[in-house]
Amino acid sequence: MNMLTSIDTNSHGSDSLQSEAPTLSSSAMLVEVSISNWAGYKKDKRASAAVAADNNADKGIANVTKKLLANSDTLSAIQTHVTATRNMHINMTMPWSNSGLRLLPTAQHGKYTQAMSAMQNKFELLVGEFLKSYNDEVVDVQLKLGDLFLREDYPTVESLLRKFAFRMDFMPLPDAGDFRVDIGNAALRELRDTYADFYSKQFNTAMNDVWARLHKALTSMSERLDYGSKEDKKVFRDTLVGNVNDMIELLRVCNVSNSTQMSAMADKLETAMAGVTPDALREDDTFRASTKAAVDAAIKSLPTLDL
Repeated sequence: MNMLTSIDTNSHGSDSLQSEAPTLSSSAMLVEVSISNWAGYKKDKRASAAVAADNNADKGIANVTKKLLANSDTLSAIQTHVTATRNMHINMTMPWSNSGLRLLPTAQHGKYTQAMSAMQNKFELLVGEFLKSYNDEVVDVQLKLGDLFLREDYPTVESLLRKFAFRMDFMPLPDAGDFRVDIGNAALRELRDTYADFYSKQFNTAMNDVWARLHKALTSMSERLDYGSKEDKKVFRDTLVGNVNDMIELLRVCNVSNSTQMSAMADKLETAMAGVTPDALREDDTFRASTKAAVDAAIKSLPTLDL
Protein backbone atom coordinates (compact mmCIF):
# COMPACT_ATOMS: atom_id res chain seq x y z
CA MET A 1 0.00 0.00 0.00
CA ASN A 2 1.33 3.43 -0.92
CA MET A 3 1.87 5.24 2.36
CA LEU A 4 1.88 8.67 0.77
CA THR A 5 -0.51 9.51 -1.99
CA SER A 6 1.00 12.93 -2.65
CA ILE A 7 4.67 13.79 -3.03
CA ASP A 8 6.59 16.17 -5.27
CA THR A 9 5.30 15.78 -8.80
CA ASN A 10 8.79 16.11 -10.27
CA SER A 11 9.65 12.67 -8.86
CA HIS A 12 7.03 10.84 -10.97
CA GLY A 13 7.22 9.54 -14.51
CA SER A 14 10.01 8.18 -16.68
CA ASP A 15 10.52 11.48 -18.55
CA SER A 16 11.26 13.45 -15.37
CA LEU A 17 13.28 10.52 -14.05
CA GLN A 18 15.69 10.66 -16.98
CA SER A 19 16.71 14.19 -16.00
CA GLU A 20 16.63 13.44 -12.29
CA ALA A 21 18.54 10.15 -12.31
CA PRO A 22 22.07 11.56 -12.74
CA THR A 23 21.48 13.94 -9.83
CA LEU A 24 20.15 11.13 -7.67
CA SER A 25 23.00 8.77 -8.53
CA SER A 26 25.56 11.43 -7.64
CA SER A 27 23.89 12.41 -4.36
CA ALA A 28 23.19 8.94 -2.97
CA MET A 29 24.62 5.44 -2.89
CA LEU A 30 23.50 1.98 -1.90
CA VAL A 31 24.62 0.26 1.28
CA GLU A 32 24.08 -3.22 2.66
CA VAL A 33 24.87 -4.43 6.17
CA SER A 34 25.26 -8.14 6.88
CA ILE A 35 25.52 -9.29 10.49
CA SER A 36 25.57 -12.91 11.56
CA ASN A 37 25.67 -14.22 15.09
CA TRP A 38 25.16 -17.49 16.91
CA ALA A 39 21.65 -17.71 18.34
CA GLY A 40 22.44 -20.41 20.88
CA TYR A 41 19.28 -22.44 20.22
CA LYS A 42 19.00 -26.07 19.20
CA LYS A 43 16.08 -28.43 18.64
CA ASP A 44 16.23 -31.54 20.83
CA LYS A 45 14.77 -34.41 18.79
CA ARG A 46 14.90 -36.82 21.69
CA ALA A 47 13.03 -34.49 24.06
CA SER A 48 10.55 -33.58 21.30
CA ALA A 49 9.71 -37.24 20.75
CA ALA A 50 9.37 -37.79 24.49
CA VAL A 51 6.93 -34.90 24.88
CA ALA A 52 4.79 -36.23 22.02
CA ALA A 53 4.83 -39.76 23.49
CA ASP A 54 4.03 -38.58 27.02
CA ASN A 55 0.98 -36.76 25.66
CA ASN A 56 -0.18 -39.55 23.33
CA ALA A 57 0.48 -37.29 20.35
CA ASP A 58 1.85 -38.17 16.93
CA LYS A 59 5.57 -37.93 16.39
CA GLY A 60 6.61 -34.50 15.11
CA ILE A 61 3.73 -32.65 16.78
CA ALA A 62 5.87 -31.15 19.53
CA ASN A 63 9.20 -29.38 19.26
CA VAL A 64 11.53 -28.83 22.20
CA THR A 65 14.05 -26.07 21.57
CA LYS A 66 16.86 -25.64 24.06
CA LYS A 67 18.63 -22.42 25.00
CA LEU A 68 22.09 -23.94 25.04
CA LEU A 69 23.55 -21.35 27.38
CA ALA A 70 20.31 -20.62 29.26
CA ASN A 71 20.25 -16.87 29.95
CA SER A 72 23.83 -16.04 29.06
CA ASP A 73 24.54 -12.36 29.71
CA THR A 74 27.44 -12.23 27.26
CA LEU A 75 25.44 -13.81 24.42
CA SER A 76 22.39 -11.66 25.18
CA ALA A 77 24.58 -8.56 25.02
CA ILE A 78 25.63 -9.48 21.48
CA GLN A 79 22.07 -10.13 20.36
CA THR A 80 20.84 -6.86 21.88
CA HIS A 81 23.66 -4.99 20.17
CA VAL A 82 22.91 -6.59 16.80
CA THR A 83 19.29 -5.46 17.06
CA ALA A 84 20.40 -1.91 17.95
CA THR A 85 22.83 -1.89 15.02
CA ARG A 86 20.19 -2.98 12.53
CA ASN A 87 17.81 -0.32 13.86
CA MET A 88 20.51 2.32 13.49
CA HIS A 89 21.19 1.19 9.93
CA ILE A 90 17.50 1.48 9.06
CA ASN A 91 17.08 4.85 10.79
CA MET A 92 20.04 6.39 8.95
CA THR A 93 19.10 5.11 5.50
CA MET A 94 16.07 4.78 3.25
CA PRO A 95 14.51 1.67 1.69
CA TRP A 96 15.56 0.71 -1.81
CA SER A 97 15.07 -2.98 -2.59
CA ASN A 98 13.87 -6.20 -1.00
CA SER A 99 17.37 -7.66 -1.27
CA GLY A 100 18.61 -5.68 1.74
CA LEU A 101 20.08 -2.73 -0.13
CA ARG A 102 19.29 0.66 1.42
CA LEU A 103 19.65 4.16 -0.02
CA LEU A 104 22.29 6.28 1.73
CA PRO A 105 22.56 9.99 0.88
CA THR A 106 26.15 11.06 0.32
CA ALA A 107 25.59 13.85 2.85
CA GLN A 108 24.92 11.16 5.44
CA HIS A 109 27.88 8.96 4.49
CA GLY A 110 30.41 10.37 6.97
CA LYS A 111 28.06 10.27 9.93
CA TYR A 112 26.75 6.84 8.93
CA THR A 113 30.21 5.33 8.51
CA GLN A 114 31.40 6.73 11.83
CA ALA A 115 28.34 5.48 13.71
CA MET A 116 28.30 2.04 12.11
CA SER A 117 32.05 1.57 12.51
CA ALA A 118 31.64 2.25 16.22
CA MET A 119 28.88 -0.36 16.33
CA GLN A 120 31.11 -2.82 14.49
CA ASN A 121 33.96 -2.24 16.95
CA LYS A 122 31.63 -2.85 19.88
CA PHE A 123 30.25 -5.96 18.18
CA GLU A 124 33.76 -7.40 17.88
CA LEU A 125 34.49 -6.51 21.50
CA LEU A 126 31.31 -8.24 22.71
CA VAL A 127 32.06 -11.31 20.62
CA GLY A 128 35.54 -11.46 22.11
CA GLU A 129 34.15 -11.29 25.66
CA PHE A 130 31.64 -14.03 24.86
CA LEU A 131 34.20 -16.38 23.36
CA LYS A 132 36.50 -15.80 26.32
CA SER A 133 33.83 -16.95 28.78
CA TYR A 134 32.22 -19.57 26.52
CA ASN A 135 33.85 -22.74 27.85
CA ASP A 136 33.11 -21.74 31.44
CA GLU A 137 29.49 -21.02 30.54
CA VAL A 138 29.13 -24.47 28.96
CA VAL A 139 30.27 -26.03 32.23
CA ASP A 140 27.95 -23.84 34.32
CA VAL A 141 24.86 -24.53 32.20
CA GLN A 142 24.93 -28.30 32.69
CA LEU A 143 23.03 -28.12 35.97
CA LYS A 144 20.41 -25.80 34.47
CA LEU A 145 19.71 -28.07 31.50
CA GLY A 146 19.82 -31.31 33.47
CA ASP A 147 19.12 -34.31 31.23
CA LEU A 148 18.67 -32.00 28.26
CA PHE A 149 22.40 -31.25 28.27
CA LEU A 150 24.34 -32.90 25.44
CA ARG A 151 28.00 -31.99 25.04
CA GLU A 152 27.88 -32.58 21.29
CA ASP A 153 25.41 -29.67 20.96
CA TYR A 154 28.20 -27.20 21.70
CA PRO A 155 30.59 -26.10 18.95
CA THR A 156 34.23 -25.35 19.67
CA VAL A 157 35.40 -21.79 20.24
CA GLU A 158 37.18 -21.90 16.87
CA SER A 159 34.02 -22.90 14.97
CA LEU A 160 31.93 -20.41 16.95
CA LEU A 161 34.19 -17.58 15.85
CA ARG A 162 33.20 -18.24 12.24
CA LYS A 163 29.53 -17.83 13.12
CA PHE A 164 30.00 -14.15 13.96
CA ALA A 165 30.50 -11.60 11.19
CA PHE A 166 29.85 -7.92 10.54
CA ARG A 167 30.15 -6.47 7.06
CA MET A 168 29.23 -3.20 5.34
CA ASP A 169 29.16 -2.98 1.55
CA PHE A 170 28.80 0.28 -0.36
CA MET A 171 28.03 0.49 -4.06
CA PRO A 172 27.16 3.25 -6.52
CA LEU A 173 23.57 3.94 -7.45
CA PRO A 174 23.23 3.24 -11.19
CA ASP A 175 21.54 5.68 -13.53
CA ALA A 176 18.11 4.63 -14.70
CA GLY A 177 19.22 4.33 -18.32
CA ASP A 178 22.66 2.83 -17.74
CA PHE A 179 22.56 -0.59 -19.41
CA ARG A 180 25.73 -1.92 -21.02
CA VAL A 181 24.33 -5.04 -22.64
CA ASP A 182 24.15 -6.21 -26.24
CA ILE A 183 20.58 -7.46 -26.64
CA GLY A 184 19.27 -5.43 -29.55
CA ASN A 185 17.73 -1.98 -29.62
CA ALA A 186 14.11 -3.04 -29.06
CA ALA A 187 14.94 -5.27 -26.09
CA LEU A 188 17.27 -2.63 -24.69
CA ARG A 189 14.54 0.03 -24.83
CA GLU A 190 12.13 -2.31 -23.08
CA LEU A 191 14.71 -3.10 -20.41
CA ARG A 192 15.42 0.58 -19.84
CA ASP A 193 11.72 1.39 -19.56
CA THR A 194 11.23 -1.44 -17.08
CA TYR A 195 14.13 -0.31 -14.94
CA ALA A 196 13.07 3.34 -15.18
CA ASP A 197 9.72 2.31 -13.70
CA PHE A 198 11.48 0.33 -10.96
CA TYR A 199 13.86 3.23 -10.33
CA SER A 200 10.98 5.67 -10.00
CA LYS A 201 9.00 3.41 -7.67
CA GLN A 202 12.01 2.72 -5.44
CA PHE A 203 12.87 6.41 -5.28
CA ASN A 204 9.30 7.27 -4.31
CA THR A 205 9.33 4.52 -1.68
CA ALA A 206 12.51 5.97 -0.21
CA MET A 207 11.03 9.46 -0.03
CA ASN A 208 7.75 8.16 1.35
CA ASP A 209 9.67 6.44 4.14
CA VAL A 210 11.15 9.77 5.26
CA TRP A 211 7.75 11.46 5.27
CA ALA A 212 6.21 8.55 7.16
CA ARG A 213 8.93 8.67 9.81
CA LEU A 214 8.39 12.40 10.20
CA HIS A 215 4.65 11.91 10.55
CA LYS A 216 5.23 9.35 13.30
CA ALA A 217 7.59 11.63 15.24
CA LEU A 218 5.31 14.68 14.98
CA THR A 219 2.16 12.72 15.82
CA SER A 220 3.83 11.26 18.89
CA MET A 221 4.86 14.71 20.09
CA SER A 222 1.40 16.15 19.48
CA GLU A 223 -0.26 13.34 21.42
CA ARG A 224 2.10 13.62 24.40
CA LEU A 225 1.63 17.40 24.59
CA ASP A 226 -2.16 17.13 24.45
CA TYR A 227 -3.22 17.96 28.00
CA GLY A 228 -4.77 21.02 29.52
CA SER A 229 -4.12 20.71 33.25
CA LYS A 230 -1.66 19.24 35.70
CA GLU A 231 -4.17 16.50 36.45
CA ASP A 232 -4.16 15.47 32.79
CA LYS A 233 -0.40 15.80 32.49
CA LYS A 234 1.12 13.12 30.28
CA VAL A 235 4.54 11.66 30.91
CA PHE A 236 7.05 11.88 28.08
CA ARG A 237 10.75 11.26 27.74
CA ASP A 238 13.39 13.75 26.67
CA THR A 239 13.70 11.84 23.39
CA LEU A 240 10.32 13.25 22.35
CA VAL A 241 12.09 16.49 21.39
CA GLY A 242 15.26 14.78 20.21
CA ASN A 243 13.34 12.56 17.80
CA VAL A 244 11.84 15.57 16.02
CA ASN A 245 15.19 17.36 15.87
CA ASP A 246 16.73 14.20 14.40
CA MET A 247 14.01 14.18 11.76
CA ILE A 248 14.84 17.77 10.78
CA GLU A 249 18.41 16.68 10.09
CA LEU A 250 17.16 13.62 8.23
CA LEU A 251 14.93 15.77 6.03
CA ARG A 252 17.97 17.73 4.94
CA VAL A 253 20.42 14.88 4.36
CA CYS A 254 17.82 12.65 2.67
CA ASN A 255 16.66 15.36 0.29
CA VAL A 256 18.66 13.86 -2.58
CA SER A 257 16.34 15.31 -5.22
CA ASN A 258 16.45 18.86 -3.83
CA SER A 259 12.73 18.79 -3.11
CA THR A 260 11.50 22.28 -2.25
CA GLN A 261 8.69 20.72 -0.22
CA MET A 262 11.15 18.78 1.96
CA SER A 263 13.43 21.79 2.39
CA ALA A 264 10.49 24.00 3.34
CA MET A 265 9.32 21.47 5.90
CA ALA A 266 12.79 21.28 7.46
CA ASP A 267 12.90 25.09 7.69
CA LYS A 268 9.43 25.24 9.19
CA LEU A 269 10.20 22.65 11.85
CA GLU A 270 13.56 24.21 12.65
CA THR A 271 11.77 27.47 13.41
CA ALA A 272 9.06 25.72 15.41
CA MET A 273 11.56 23.74 17.50
CA ALA A 274 13.90 26.64 18.24
CA GLY A 275 14.32 26.88 22.00
CA VAL A 276 12.10 23.86 22.65
CA THR A 277 13.39 21.68 25.49
CA PRO A 278 11.73 18.83 27.39
CA ASP A 279 11.83 20.76 30.66
CA ALA A 280 10.28 23.87 29.11
CA LEU A 281 7.43 21.77 27.71
CA ARG A 282 6.82 20.20 31.11
CA GLU A 283 6.92 23.43 33.11
CA ASP A 284 5.32 26.07 30.87
CA ASP A 285 1.70 25.42 29.88
CA THR A 286 1.60 28.32 27.42
CA PHE A 287 4.84 27.30 25.75
CA ARG A 288 3.67 23.70 25.52
CA ALA A 289 0.38 24.75 23.92
CA SER A 290 2.13 26.96 21.34
CA THR A 291 4.58 24.19 20.52
CA LYS A 292 1.75 21.70 20.05
CA ALA A 293 -0.02 24.16 17.75
CA ALA A 294 3.13 24.51 15.64
CA VAL A 295 3.53 20.73 15.48
CA ASP A 296 -0.11 20.26 14.51
CA ALA A 297 0.28 22.86 11.76
CA ALA A 298 3.31 20.96 10.43
CA ILE A 299 1.34 17.71 10.43
CA LYS A 300 -1.44 19.33 8.40
CA SER A 301 1.06 20.52 5.80
CA LEU A 302 2.58 17.05 5.31
CA PRO A 303 1.83 15.15 2.12
CA THR A 304 -1.43 13.22 2.41
CA LEU A 305 -0.92 10.04 4.39
CA ASP A 306 -2.65 6.75 3.71
CA LEU A 307 -1.79 4.78 6.84
